[in-house]
Amino acid sequence: MPKLSDTMTEGTLLRWCKQKGDKIEIGDLLAEVETDKATMEMESFEEGILTELFVPAGAKVAIGAPIALILGKNETAIAPGTAAQGPAKTAAPAAAAPTISPLFTGRSRSAIPGRTAATSSERIKASPLARKIADARGLSLAGLTGKGTGPGGRIIAADVVHAPLTATAPAAGGTSSVPAILATPITGNPETQIPLSNMRQTIARVLLASKTQIPHFYLSIEIDAAPMVAFRKEFNTTGTKITFNDIVLLATARAAMEKPKVNAAFGNGVIFQYESVNLAVAIAVEDGLVTPVIRDAQKLSLPQISAAVKDLATRARDKKLKPEEYAGGTITVSNLGAFGIDQFCAIINPPQAAILAVGAIVKKPVVNEHDQIVVGQRLNLTLSGDHRVVDGAVAAEYLGALRQLLECPSRLLF
Repeated sequence: MPKLSDTMTEGTLLRWCKQKGDKIEIGDLLAEVETDKATMEMESFEEGILTELFVPAGAKVAIGAPIALILGKNETAIAPGTAAQGPAKTAAPAAAAPTISPLFTGRSRSAIPGRTAATSSERIKASPLARKIADARGLSLAGLTGKGTGPGGRIIAADVVHAPLTATAPAAGGTSSVPAILATPITGNPETQIPLSNMRQTIARVLLASKTQIPHFYLSIEIDAAPMVAFRKEFNTTGTKITFNDIVLLATARAAMEKPKVNAAFGNGVIFQYESVNLAVAIAVEDGLVTPVIRDAQKLSLPQISAAVKDLATRARDKKLKPEEYAGGTITVSNLGAFGIDQFCAIINPPQAAILAVGAIVKKPVVNEHDQIVVGQRLNLTLSGDHRVVDGAVAAEYLGALRQLLECPSRLLF
């Protein structure tokens, strides 16, 4: 099973496109795989005869686990489901599961929450990815010792993903424990247990790590949205239609170029400050949330931003986005205004240092420059910042630059 997205730890093999005994050429479509973000087509990297299918349709498979056996000329299998004599090839390289870049790559291993010491002189045998997933879930690997399905009983990612949560989560160093939140049956109240999809597992893991490991802080401003309303109305008379969200997206990117300290990430003991804005846009889909990226967003025009986000949203909901379209974001925008939400705080999309939460434009009484109470149109914006990277004054300066653009949106035309 290849890694088909940056946060994928396992995939669901939805459908085999080839059958046992078929001749396979390089580039042939072998199967459709559901990752945590999309449904992907998996092509063959080898040629030969498809001799064995190890995984049935609908099964979940850990990254690196064999899913099929392709035999080339003069190759024979020892027995069904075993390795072949000669340089036999699996449909995807069965390499060890790759690790996910941690949020605290500069931290010592002993300081990572959830790390537990071995209960004996023998070190617990577990893959790096299995350890990181255990950290995020608050699981002790000691409880899985002897139950690993990897080579030599080694604990791999799939073992941790499918392990039940225990009543307590060991703290750093294993010297104390923190109670885990567990659902319990309620007498007389029927329940339906809904299995977690790949996407929901990833959302749970990544956002738990973000909220518990990143020191969030929040700043909110209320801007005068009347200029945006008038600007959009006039712009749309030209024949090209844009939304309020398009205006906010371009302004977010342009303001990040003016105040680049928010366009950054934390890792390896340093701050990465980026010279271009790769704008991640939160899009609600049937099973959760995805954040595809508009690259070099600050260079685009309003119609280009509008076209880009519409295309990404459509393909995201159809699960047709490519893995590279999720990667490399430098700052994220989450807009719940269309759902009638006036104001909210968003969780940072790691390893980025900031996310902007956008509410709805609402009419409310305001005091104008003549001290008169009039009907105004207002918009609330809340910036969530990683305090390791962004300080309050830096975030305030960024919101100030954003306010100037949104209250004078004609500046976005230049």
